[in-house]
Amino acid sequence: MQNLAPYAANPELSRGRRVHEPAPNHRSEYQRDRDRIVHCTGFRRLEYKTQVFVNHEGDLFRTRLTHSIEVAQIGRAIARALHLNEDLTEAIALAHDIGHTPFGHAGQEALNNCMDEYDGFEHNYQSLRVLDVLEEKYAEFEGLNLTFETREGILKHCSQKNAKKLGQLGERFLNHQQPGLEAQLANLADEIAYNNHDVDDGLRAGLISIEQLQDVRLFKEQYDIVQKLYPDISERRKIHEIIRRMINRLVSDLIESAETKFKKSGISSIDDVRLQNQPLVSFSSEMKELSLELKQFLRKNLYTHYRVYRMTNKAKNIIQKLFHAFLTDIALLPTEHYEKAKIMDREEGNIGRARAVADYIAGMTDRYAIREHNRLFDPQELT
Repeated sequence: MQNLAPYAANPELSRGRRVHEPAPNHRSEYQRDRDRIVHCTGFRRLEYKTQVFVNHEGDLFRTRLTHSIEVAQIGRAIARALHLNEDLTEAIALAHDIGHTPFGHAGQEALNNCMDEYDGFEHNYQSLRVLDVLEEKYAEFEGLNLTFETREGILKHCSQKNAKKLGQLGERFLNHQQPGLEAQLANLADEIAYNNHDVDDGLRAGLISIEQLQDVRLFKEQYDIVQKLYPDISERRKIHEIIRRMINRLVSDLIESAETKFKKSGISSIDDVRLQNQPLVSFSSEMKELSLELKQFLRKNLYTHYRVYRMTNKAKNIIQKLFHAFLTDIALLPTEHYEKAKIMDREEGNIGRARAVADYIAGMTDRYAIREHNRLFDPQELT
């Protein structure tokens, strides 16, 4: 077993699964979680779900799947340096976006607006719903029956209303406590990955430029170093060299800052971690400022770029039209989803009916959502 710190998550001391299972023979409980996630349907669908650019816009842009793999790689490297549980970190990283809608944040926002009067839609909560309920792979239980610690890490955000439905898992949101260190770590590995790789994709798409990025201190610092060391390399190689150095700078700062906080806090167990009033895995104050500056740049120059905005506007319209069509007439749903919608409508009324429709739409890939929209609203699409 990895040389774990006393405050790391220990698979032999897990809080267990919702349905008891015999312990695995040749792998840890968290390895089993990771393996189940990799083999589930929701994970495969991430290959065709948007990160920033719709999947068909280019073969080299990142998808939810490639993003999740990158988060797992960054997370494992940090976990190893901090003597935290690598397998748990990887499981959380690979599953963290599994409940995301098609079309990225635009799809999430549209579906949340549609579900506003039906208990809302939260993609982290939906990820847990997919893994706890909607995946149908095992004879003895619904979902994947993951450990408490993996489920805790996946649930990065949760409303008070939904937290009350989750028993022990929701308590930290009600009591303002912290998740385990692996969950905290996976959250920041996600941030490191999407900020830096969105820079890469934005440059590749020509929506932002190296000249613009000179105003971002984290980028400028590494740009000057690379320009001095390698003045004659191609622009593509230069960009890659800068971004990998930015990631290394963020990762190094996070490791050093976390080590300092672990020592100062005096934690000696995962229970001590959960009782803290703020996360212990975080950047230094200087790096928080630099990271925020990068986020603000991307929000201003990439995420609201007119070409991205046109795509997100179309995406929202697709999601909204699909939702209202299916909610109005659930007979439009494919047979399996129609049967589920009937049952949920009978048991929970309009909220159940809407939830069944949201489950179906959230599970779609980008291209499947476009095809369903065409089938319903394009007169030339007859099937």
